[in-house]
Amino acid sequence: MTAATTAPASTRRERTGWYFYDWANSAFSTTVITVFLGPFLTSVTEQAAGCALGADDCDGRVHPLGITIAAGSYFPYLVSLSVLLTVFVLPVMGAIADRAERKKPLLATAAFIGAGATVAMAFVTGERYLLGGLLFIIANIAFGASVVVYNSFLPRLAGPDERDKVSSRGWALGYLGGGVLLLINLAAVTALSVDGDDQRTLDLARWSIVSAGVWWGAFTLLPLRWLREHPATEVADAAARAGNVLVDGFRQLGHTIRSMRAYPLTLSFLGAYLIYNDGIQTVISLASQFGTEELHLEQSALIITILIVQFLAFGGALLLGGLATRIGARKTVLIALALWLGVILAAFWLPEGEPVPFMLLGVGIGLVMGGSQALSRSLFSQLIPQGREGEYYGFYEISDKGTSWLGPLAFGLVFQLTNSYRIGIVSLVVFFVVGGILLALVPMRRAIVAAGNTPPRLL
Repeated sequence: MTAATTAPASTRRERTGWYFYDWANSAFSTTVITVFLGPFLTSVTEQAAGCALGADDCDGRVHPLGITIAAGSYFPYLVSLSVLLTVFVLPVMGAIADRAERKKPLLATAAFIGAGATVAMAFVTGERYLLGGLLFIIANIAFGASVVVYNSFLPRLAGPDERDKVSSRGWALGYLGGGVLLLINLAAVTALSVDGDDQRTLDLARWSIVSAGVWWGAFTLLPLRWLREHPATEVADAAARAGNVLVDGFRQLGHTIRSMRAYPLTLSFLGAYLIYNDGIQTVISLASQFGTEELHLEQSALIITILIVQFLAFGGALLLGGLATRIGARKTVLIALALWLGVILAAFWLPEGEPVPFMLLGVGIGLVMGGSQALSRSLFSQLIPQGREGEYYGFYEISDKGTSWLGPLAFGLVFQLTNSYRIGIVSLVVFFVVGGILLALVPMRRAIVAAGNTPPRLL
């Protein structure tokens, strides 16, 4: 029996350890990226630009590396820069992971660098916006690199018929962990804030960011303890013997790009995922802006909605994961994309100034968000040639993070032409329709066999 048809020998303890890395790193994506870092770093940058804390309509400028930019543009530019660097780093990290005899040290290095940079945000005080920007770039790149290594464990932990369930449990636990820490931080900020004391609020935001780094680093110890190093495949073992792992990782990047053309069906799935996931990421990233600018909702309503999404995504990932065991992962993802269409169309009709309908929209997002992402990850794992999990997940993570400019660009252009956030949101329908059609056209069973793997019973 070949390696492609042998079910991996993993234990419940090992899988639990794998789940807990999602629990660990989701603190960064939720508490830091989604809620606190943008407003916090913008406030620090405005102070450096000579604006008083809490000033409205500040038009100050800062000059990082001699470049003059508006204080309010600093954080978005940082995000763009980190994405650009990530495009180069993640595939190389994946190639290195496939060639390394042990993956856990790579996971530990990336995770602890990211967690350490997040904890170091404690020193971003006063006008230290440059330090904050540097730490964010390091943390964000390390986060993506660690996820590449983490995802590459999945084919070693579950056979073809179990992979959807394992992936869904990881996503579910991640949303739960991110939601728990966010709830703790929001409760602390609410209880300790003082009306009119903007500096105190800023300090509370900084320590909330630091707590995410501590959470990330501390809970990473569990997967490092419970995961096992599985024997390398023949492909990876031969590559590891060929030379220096780091040098070969860079060399392999070009080879991987060329060799992916031999798996056109895998590329077809990746293209479909790129499109519909871009729509998902855009809805997530613009939901708060839509609620604030178009629906004129209070900040408290937005915070409650974020928590609703986080905790319901836990149940949604498990629910869709269970459905996938009955009808197959591809069909379940297509159903999820149809539900995403319903969410977008419902957003168009939301009444202004009423928080409850917006929260109900958050319920819908939470139920479909986790499952659609978890099952996409497990589907892609079936399409990767043996021994190249890290390389391919490096490109998969790029399609998740590095190309999420398409949706915001479409939204921005439509808004510029129509001056309507509602029409801008509806314009995202095209991502789910086109992505869903392309996914439906991929012959999954043939694609899995072409990659040298055994198809699961249900697709």
